[in-house]
Amino acid sequence: MTELTFESRPQLDRPVLIAAFRGWNDGGQGASLAGAYLARAWAATEFASIDPENFYDFQATRPMVSLADGYARKIDWPENTFLHAPMPGSGRDAIILLGVEPNLRWRTFSELITGVARDFDTELVLTLGSLLADVPHTRPSPVTGSATDPDLIARLGLQASRYEGPTGMVGVLHDACSRAGLKSASLWAAVPHYVSLTPSPRAAKALVDRLADLLDADVDTAELDEAADSYAQQVSEAVAADEETQSYVQDLERRVDELGEESDLPSGDTLAAELTRFLRERENGDDGDDVARER
Repeated sequence: MTELTFESRPQLDRPVLIAAFRGWNDGGQGASLAGAYLARAWAATEFASIDPENFYDFQATRPMVSLADGYARKIDWPENTFLHAPMPGSGRDAIILLGVEPNLRWRTFSELITGVARDFDTELVLTLGSLLADVPHTRPSPVTGSATDPDLIARLGLQASRYEGPTGMVGVLHDACSRAGLKSASLWAAVPHYVSLTPSPRAAKALVDRLADLLDADVDTAELDEAADSYAQQVSEAVAADEETQSYVQDLERRVDELGEESDLPSGDTLAAELTRFLRERENGDDGDDVARER
């Protein structure tokens, strides 16, 4: 079985591979929303995919059944697709990987991705992630960027990655990039933990804006802006129905406002600590969604 299938082999100019996975690295679906938005905004075209058969436990990551034309049943399997598109304003191309964190054979899975990156002489692998944190939904989502290569850190204004603890596909992929001699960096957006079940267009917009700034690319975010405003309004209405939650959100807002804009972004270590706490809560049977479920 061919695990990686190419529909075409496009000619790309100085490409950057942008990867976003649904699952563990995707709190509030911020990362997957951002990746999908970029693919649509840049009219990206699919050119390759990874077969899911050997990488998923289908009892844990179940395929979905849908109806075509109202009666024909169709099985939708977990997809990991590579798309390509010019990056407007940057004079270069993007490879966008939209996928689902696998359950099995992570090293082989990540080697397939780095193989694509090397085949197309990718200059940078940039992953998107989002995680639950103590941030208010009424303020822009903080984003932190990190890398391990000193030159990349200096050139892009990132932070040195010092995180230690449990990791997901994003962490494994960066390790594979290092072993393959590929430069890589990651962007993480913080999502309010008290609305973790609600997709966060605000986090997606923050990731898209930061990515566009790093890569000198143009992205029309008007649709994300509108969705983010609607998101904030709907969450505010839900929060207003409970005095305790409303008071908690006001405390978060005061904390952010007192820190000021320059200190608004948490460090990479702070976000890593939040991620570790979230994982510990999940392992103890508390996935951090209690507030959202109760509301």
